[in-house]
Amino acid sequence: MTIDTSSFDPASEGWSPVEDKGFIAHVGPLHLRAADGAYAFQADQKHANLIGVVHGGMLMSFADRALGETAMRAADGANCVTIQLEMKFIDVGRLGDWIEIRPQVVKRTGSLVFMRGDVREGTRLLASADGVWKILRRRPG
Repeated sequence: MTIDTSSFDPASEGWSPVEDKGFIAHVGPLHLRAADGAYAFQADQKHANLIGVVHGGMLMSFADRALGETAMRAADGANCVTIQLEMKFIDVGRLGDWIEIRPQVVKRTGSLVFMRGDVREGTRLLASADGVWKILRRRPG
């Protein structure tokens, strides 16, 4: 759904900003709704590609972060790194859209977390993401 930024308050809807001083600080802000584990961002001009819709790289970065954070929670807080991420682009995100993903853990093994999620604007499916995250182990000592 395209959001009127002058009246929409993400906090009133249960969203809180994802704190990050790295890459996400450049492309965000991203928001997390802890109640259901959903992530979102509002598409802005900085997210546009050459034809004025949301750049596929933004959708991939968004999915990678949301699925990756969820994978780390599934791994009991251990650090995880993306070893595979596949995106299927289905429709375009438009500037002003409130774009969401609800990450799902497909399976966790001793060393991997298999994830998936659909990137949506309201009920409209924009992309689907599937990936695998490696659970990192600390060396003893």
